[in-house]
Amino acid sequence: MVHPARPGALPASVLLLMLVTTPLVQAEASEHVSYAYADVLRVDPVYETIRHIEPREECSDQAVSVRKVTRGNGGGAIIGAIIGGVLGSQVGSGDGRRAATAAGAVLGGAIGNDAERRMEGEQEYETVEQRCRIVEVEREERRIAGYDVEYRLKGEVYFSRLSYDPGNKLRVRVSVTPVD
Repeated sequence: MVHPARPGALPASVLLLMLVTTPLVQAEASEHVSYAYADVLRVDPVYETIRHIEPREECSDQAVSVRKVTRGNGGGAIIGAIIGGVLGSQVGSGDGRRAATAAGAVLGGAIGNDAERRMEGEQEYETVEQRCRIVEVEREERRIAGYDVEYRLKGEVYFSRLSYDPGNKLRVRVSVTPVD
């Protein structure tokens, strides 16, 4: 059975011919490729700046005021009562001596208690403490991103950016294709 040709449709034989000849055309084009060495005229490194933020501990010494409150423990009254009692026992005789001892103890206790209160209070002094904190530090790093290369091949000067420094010679791919 023969099918009528649709408008714009290619016959199968033409399609088959296109498929078979396409690799030949590509192979023929690739035959016009060769390799050569060009003289390098100049190489300039291209730098990029990268910023890093890193945490770092910073410590410093700081003067700190310290207040110390002293309170009596009643020892002044006790010592005063003992001394007053001993001194009072030296006075008089009999019941008078007992009364003088008791009066000396009471009076000595009062004097010792008063002396202890005067010694109570606040003392203020300074000490040094080390205080630390974490801070973010921005650091810049400059590194080579590539190389701008100027080179000459058969009297013509070319420019390219490469990822490496080629040295004095640069291997290049030369392709010749006819202009349509």
